[in-house]
Amino acid sequence: MLIIDKEKCSGCGLCEASCAFAAIVVTDDLAVVNEACTLCGACVENCPDDALRIEVAERRIQEGLDEYAGILVFAEYRRGIVAPVSYELLGVGRRLADQRGVQLSVVIAGGDVSRHADSLIASGADIVYLAESPVLEQFHEDVHAAVLAQVIRAQKPEVVLAGATAMGRSVVPYVATVIDAGLTADCTRLEIRESDGMLLQTRPAFGGNIMATIECPHTRPQMATVRPKVMAPAQPDPSRSGSIIRLELAEEILQSRVEVLESVHNTEDQVNIQEMETLVAGGRGLDSEKGFALIRELADELGGAVAASRAAVDSGWIPYPHQVGQTGKTVAPKLYIACGISGAVQHAVGMQSAETIVAINRDQNAPIFNIATYGVVGDLYEVIPELIKRLREVKK
Repeated sequence: MLIIDKEKCSGCGLCEASCAFAAIVVTDDLAVVNEACTLCGACVENCPDDALRIEVAERRIQEGLDEYAGILVFAEYRRGIVAPVSYELLGVGRRLADQRGVQLSVVIAGGDVSRHADSLIASGADIVYLAESPVLEQFHEDVHAAVLAQVIRAQKPEVVLAGATAMGRSVVPYVATVIDAGLTADCTRLEIRESDGMLLQTRPAFGGNIMATIECPHTRPQMATVRPKVMAPAQPDPSRSGSIIRLELAEEILQSRVEVLESVHNTEDQVNIQEMETLVAGGRGLDSEKGFALIRELADELGGAVAASRAAVDSGWIPYPHQVGQTGKTVAPKLYIACGISGAVQHAVGMQSAETIVAINRDQNAPIFNIATYGVVGDLYEVIPELIKRLREVKK
């Protein structure tokens, strides 16, 4: 952290002038740092009074790392359904477990979750931990976190995986804090380093402009949340066998400090672009909201749904549930048609796993063509009507 010595600081303002992130300002003749600080050290180097210094917390090295083994998946269960991302996690978890020569386990919590045990085993799990209670039917962040923490403390897995969903993003950081473990959020790739078995966790950083690979060498378990639709689920094998263990839950674990007064399910926009096999996406190149009428017409002809870039959503042309990219949803359809989308890395990270990508753009140098399977250089208002016309001819 950046430390400011109030006795030495003269309020000269050189630190403020040298900060590229507007993270330090001089107020009442005293330098004050805010949360934008990246600890780059520029202010320290430019301070003529030696009033600034960076202190690094002492690295904590956990003992007994060899006691941890196995991969654990936190399965997301809501309204009687196991979220698809849970099966995607079992797919990557099975691969990691096989590389490490360890077991893959999954913990699922809810009011009636035992009926899902067989499907979890068929999808790759060796052990299924069932946490069943009427209290768990309603999602409580602290209760679900306590259940997961109980399993981690008892079983000591070396890796814990969860979906980067609303549930996963609330429960897993809570658990990581409670058990004092490292956590990498929004991963798009997971690999095992063969030399030492370390989990290499890759995620977009700096707004998606780079891909950072993170490791946690000194603590266990290594925890990561994974974006939906970036990992392929394993092909279910009904012949697989596994163990089912019912957890004994103490009364205090089921005591939540949160009272849920009412749960309201949003019915305004039921589109779930993550489940569609065909998506037609529009971006800034549409020039206006009216362009989405054409995008929707093409999507209807293909039996797909409408998606969008952040630029289109920020312009108010289409609601947020349609947004694909770093700040939207990650999709992996069989067909993705990008219309008027430049293909910046922030958008590409959300759709590059599509089987077939078709790009339509006026700019032949647009980055989208670097990842497209097929590219059409031209005005989308000329190309799409012809494409729709041809589709209708083929259907006849």
